[in-house]
Amino acid sequence: MSECARGTVFHIFSAMLEAPGKRNSLLKIAEGVRSTHDRDGAVVLDIHHGQMFTLNLVGSKILEMLERGCPETQMVEEIARKFRIRPDIVERDVREFLECLERHRLVEVRVQNSGA
Repeated sequence: MSECARGTVFHIFSAMLEAPGKRNSLLKIAEGVRSTHDRDGAVVLDIHHGQMFTLNLVGSKILEMLERGCPETQMVEEIARKFRIRPDIVERDVREFLECLERHRLVEVRVQNSGA
């Protein structure tokens, strides 16, 4: 299970924020959020709120995919394949992780241009 507490480690295989009728392609890393990744995970700094978070390897991979704009289905497939975890478990955990990112204001809704 995942644990998400202010300023502590995100222990997970977690991830997806999805408002009703919307997909994670509408999410982006919030302004003022910086991250650095290495082979053990990532460190995330929210410079606007003075908070620092550490992510394990799976959380780091999910954050990298979010930064690249990957859809939820791709996140689930890649994590399930890479870490040999059942997709139904990964899907639930990905959603939890992204909800956690939203609670800590690390992601925000991407503004979509209508083209008009």
